[in-house]
Amino acid sequence: MTDLGDLELDKSTVEPVATERRRNVQWMALSVGLLIVAAAIGYLALRRSVPPEPARSAAEPTVAPSEPVPDLRPEPGEDIVLPPLDETDPLVRQLVRRLSSHPRITAWLATKGLIGNFTVVTLNISSGETPAVHLRRLAPVSRFRAREAAGKFHLDPRSYQRYDAYADAVAGLDARGTARLYATIKPRIAEASRELGNPTGDFDPVLERAIVELLRVPVVEGDVLLTPKTVSYAFADSRLEDLSAAQRQFLRMGPRNVRMIQSKLREIALHLGIPSSRLPKPVERSG
Repeated sequence: MTDLGDLELDKSTVEPVATERRRNVQWMALSVGLLIVAAAIGYLALRRSVPPEPARSAAEPTVAPSEPVPDLRPEPGEDIVLPPLDETDPLVRQLVRRLSSHPRITAWLATKGLIGNFTVVTLNISSGETPAVHLRRLAPVSRFRAREAAGKFHLDPRSYQRYDAYADAVAGLDARGTARLYATIKPRIAEASRELGNPTGDFDPVLERAIVELLRVPVVEGDVLLTPKTVSYAFADSRLEDLSAAQRQFLRMGPRNVRMIQSKLREIALHLGIPSSRLPKPVERSG
């Protein structure tokens, strides 16, 4: 089976790629959009986009200043009777629609096995893997772009725009309500987790690892240099290329979208009862 990690930066602007590989690249891109999803069956929120800061020296990343945030108690779930796992789709659709009617979220709700999908996607990201195969219905339509100048290849900023709608969908949700949704359906998430091999079904640690995995991704401003490979590109900066597959995919959403998603993930995490001391600090880096 093709290693998706070798195809994360599609080189289709330079030479053709097999149809199946192109599909894998596009689907893979969605891994993040849905992980965000991971923070509460997945569809988190944020109401603002932080403007990019002036470029800094590329030598070392700098930690963005942040004010202390008080820890919160976990949001309780609604006291409702949950149907069996394989009959939960209608209920999940009803609950999620309370939080958002954004087209991207609606597209996900049109799929089947929603709790199982959320569970496996979150598990993949918590392990640093891209859950592309589970997100095919949500893939961006436009292609990855690279540009060449003076014999060097750079990630075309227009590629970031493919993910604006996903970040905006996250921005349209209420963090507290999302955490409450997770708490409401957690018994069925635990059941799906056991079916995937987790003997206890305890999903809270998995969800926390997935959130932390994304929060560790730096926000990169400026040109991002690429290294051409046979049918793809790699990040020329080893600090970026050494990130996990899930983190590299998230990074490709661009600084605007990464900021939005990470900010809301922090807010969601607090409403889930995750102490701020266990959340990585924001990191900004110039390209």
